[in-house]
Amino acid sequence: MTRVPGPTIADIARAAEVSTATVSHALSGTGRLGEGTRRRVREVAAALGYGAHRGPRTRTLGVAVTTYADWTWDFAGIAYYSRLLTAATSVAHAHGYAVTTLPADRGAEPLWHTLAVDGMLLLDSPQDDPVLKALRARGLPIVFDGRPGEPLPEDVWVDNDHAGVTREVLDHLSASGARRPALHSAFGSEFYTEAVTSAYEQWCAERGVIPLVIPFDPLDAEGRAFDAAFASPGRPDAVHSLYDPGGRQVLAAAARHGIRIPADLLLVCASEDPAYAEGDPPVTTVTLDPERTGVLAMSALVALVESGQAEATGRLTVPAGLRVRASSLPPDMY
Repeated sequence: MTRVPGPTIADIARAAEVSTATVSHALSGTGRLGEGTRRRVREVAAALGYGAHRGPRTRTLGVAVTTYADWTWDFAGIAYYSRLLTAATSVAHAHGYAVTTLPADRGAEPLWHTLAVDGMLLLDSPQDDPVLKALRARGLPIVFDGRPGEPLPEDVWVDNDHAGVTREVLDHLSASGARRPALHSAFGSEFYTEAVTSAYEQWCAERGVIPLVIPFDPLDAEGRAFDAAFASPGRPDAVHSLYDPGGRQVLAAAARHGIRIPADLLLVCASEDPAYAEGDPPVTTVTLDPERTGVLAMSALVALVESGQAEATGRLTVPAGLRVRASSLPPDMY
């Protein structure tokens, strides 16, 4: 595996405007340093991608969701991540590895140059990911769920064909009568969001449709982001929401505005939450098959750790699926 050259202690000392001795003490936890100085040096080191050399094998693998790394959020409570983590953990255990799963907000901390793992599975690694920089500097084996923001030729990632499934969703909505579909997106900078948004805009351009991207906010339980669009005379007649809570936000906003689903508005949501199938109406969902993704990603990581070389590089594709329900069908078809 190619080791990416990392910064030296002298580089960190210059960036932090301290001596090399101070850097050494801060990173090793020794010396009489103020806690503020120690923290600042470690933050600079992490930002520069500094990492210690790999230590002895631990028979432990790490898993981290590194998008929105400075925000505390319960990714394990979201069906996609919980199902992926369960599948990935089963694979790791079958090969004799323990799994360390880190809270989302730990991505903002300078711990990555000391975390005792043999390899890491990173989920939704964004552009300029400080966690990825630190892990690359250590030369640790890494496999990704989702295309990393800055992939190297030897990188391995497991992902769906997001452009293809986006076109499938939009073609389905069009066949159901939609002429002004909106996209509920534009929250993150990970590849998934960018790929779907780009495919949506291209689909609209090909058909002369004016694109409408409505920003997603995980705290917007009432769907207030839709108020302006739903009150407009040219309001959208369909919504494709990219995130698990998004469908519920659309339903809440539609109810406030007296918009009926699917009679007035068609709805598709990317989610693994089974509750969407039990609503009134049942909501059409896109499944990204997290179990298959978890199995492939963790299997690839184990192989990389044990052989030092990936069996295949680039994208390992997992087919996504459209589960059509009443929310995206013309009223006379359900």
